[in-house]
Amino acid sequence: MALSLLQQAAQYLKKALPLMLKYQIPITPTNYALWYTYVSEQNSQLNSQLDEIVNQYQTCPPSAAEQLYREHIGSEQDLNTRELRQSVEAMTVELSQSLRDTSLDTTTFRERLDKNFGKLNQLEQQATSLEQIMDMVRNLVQDSGEILNSTDYFHQQLEKAQKEISLLQQKLQEAEKDGLFDALTGCYNRRAFDLDVKLLVKEVPNKLCVIMADIDHFKRVNDTYGHMLGDQVLKAVSSRLRETCRDGMKVYRFGGEEFAIVVPNSQLRMARHVAESFRRSIEKVSVKDRRKNATINNISASFGVSEWQSKDSPAKLLERADAQLYEAKRLGRNRVMPISND
Repeated sequence: MALSLLQQAAQYLKKALPLMLKYQIPITPTNYALWYTYVSEQNSQLNSQLDEIVNQYQTCPPSAAEQLYREHIGSEQDLNTRELRQSVEAMTVELSQSLRDTSLDTTTFRERLDKNFGKLNQLEQQATSLEQIMDMVRNLVQDSGEILNSTDYFHQQLEKAQKEISLLQQKLQEAEKDGLFDALTGCYNRRAFDLDVKLLVKEVPNKLCVIMADIDHFKRVNDTYGHMLGDQVLKAVSSRLRETCRDGMKVYRFGGEEFAIVVPNSQLRMARHVAESFRRSIEKVSVKDRRKNATINNISASFGVSEWQSKDSPAKLLERADAQLYEAKRLGRNRVMPISND
């Protein structure tokens, strides 16, 4: 006899949760949807990619989970429920304050407010669709209008709230899309780096190295050619770094002209060779300034490498890589530190 949908869902739940616990995966709606789909074996490409990530990291870093969810599960309508909840709460408080200012009896409306606040609190614990959230917001606005439809001022406030809801929806869609990505280069951003390294170092410690890279004399590029061409240099370097990555490595724009590369399942000696390949690859980058008919072909970068040590914190691991980067700069740039011993 075929299983009912409820029984099937229960079976997938029993399979997904132990795997998430085994690999130290936080129990969030996004992660649960990812692993639920994984155990259901409905998407062979997702399963193959997730298997490869887990094999490399012994877990699934937040940035990787976000990428897989976006590619295989999530739609363009998926938003950050927590942020939406907080913004809707803020608008609700503003509406409530407007009611008090009109000196009207708001007993009934406040009862409805309490009811909707209860729904908002539940949303934080659930994987709720955008449409469900927006339906609740519309109901709240409708409740407001039914009670105070004779108040011109309040109608103006409702109109303003509805416009804010539409604008909020648009902004949150953009924020969700770029939450872990750098808008200029397309690399993962500093937030993604912090989330990934925290998980890899604290929860699933294994062989791991971090490479810090900094474009040499970048201020000179900006001062000479302008920030627009400087942005082109950043894009070209980040693209070359990503192209040179292999075996699960990830590139993050750390800030300004500085990048970080996480190298899983590696020791210092191997990671240093990887950094050297990055360095040589960037030396071949050239960017053309069409306005001045000039080409920048002397781009280079300096690198610092550190290896995870027992009981390291993310800050300590990063501090050592940064110190090595500083030393590479001090010794003349366009080099990798520490110096190879082989």
